[in-house]
Amino acid sequence: MKLLRPISIAVCLGLPAAGAMAQVNLLPPPGAPPPVVSKPAKAKILKPAAKKPAPAPAPASPAAAAVPDDPNADMVYGAYQRGQYKTAFDLASARAQNGDPKAMAMLGELYAGALGIKRDYAKAAEWYRRAADLGDREAMFALAMLRIAGRGGPVNREEGAKLLASSAKLGSPKAAYNLALLYLDGQTLPQDLKRAAELLRISADAGNAEAQYALATFYKEGTGVAKDINKAVRLLQAASLADNVDAEVEYAIALYNGTGTPKNEAAAVALLRKAAKQNSPLAQNRLAGVLVARPGAPEERIEGLKWHIVAKTAGKGDLRLDEALAQASPEDRAKAEAAARKWLGTK
Repeated sequence: MKLLRPISIAVCLGLPAAGAMAQVNLLPPPGAPPPVVSKPAKAKILKPAAKKPAPAPAPASPAAAAVPDDPNADMVYGAYQRGQYKTAFDLASARAQNGDPKAMAMLGELYAGALGIKRDYAKAAEWYRRAADLGDREAMFALAMLRIAGRGGPVNREEGAKLLASSAKLGSPKAAYNLALLYLDGQTLPQDLKRAAELLRISADAGNAEAQYALATFYKEGTGVAKDINKAVRLLQAASLADNVDAEVEYAIALYNGTGTPKNEAAAVALLRKAAKQNSPLAQNRLAGVLVARPGAPEERIEGLKWHIVAKTAGKGDLRLDEALAQASPEDRAKAEAAARKWLGTK
């Protein structure tokens, strides 16, 4: 059994598979308050107001993502990380009056996220602007996302693009990634696939999993770069190690088929199972196909039928798996349906 490649560059980045490219959805604007220690909802694209964390650590704001040069700034950042937002606000306010750009950016973050103070996008933009004018790349990035979203002022995608370019030039991986999307989109900036690939590479090299996944699709399709399946698979592997679910599915398929990497069915199934448990309908569908097709493994077959039922509820149906479910014994079908109901919380 050979698993099919599920994704093209068009599908990966939300574009139509053929014809003119549609607008790419950029990062949501800053403002969603990050939890103190719990894991936030996983998104395909980095949130501008919070650095996308690994599963366990507390999130970090763009204002505080960089290690402060002044050790006293740790007091502001530490209070923020502990969820002591009022303390962070008071400390940052005092430092901002002394011209500290990171403290200014932190105030922008607190106003945008309604953290310890009432949400005020206009004040957030004002503080981000002051920090950006002093060269703070994270403030440039956050202000860019506000401008693009039209929060704290009218929509101004052109200014947003300029701010992203400045932030990316100063080494912000998030800014490079989002600027790449603008070049790919071709509306705010002229479409330039080669430039988009260059920016994705900068962001990917800095460890941005979304950029790694997107650049992998560029190499798979030969978009803006020479087609290179080996580079694509290496990028998929890197992104999957950072828990990018789409990359996990793609890399699992490469492992299963032995495409661009040595064939390893056991590792592929483990990775598909991991992605399936993270509610990827595509992973659930592919895992179902593998498990149902395995001979002499009744428990795995039941698990596969379970994942087929789960995937089908999310619109990822499969006629062959429908037939397998229909041909299963009443006992096995009942077990699969019960397991699916339990997973879906409808038991």
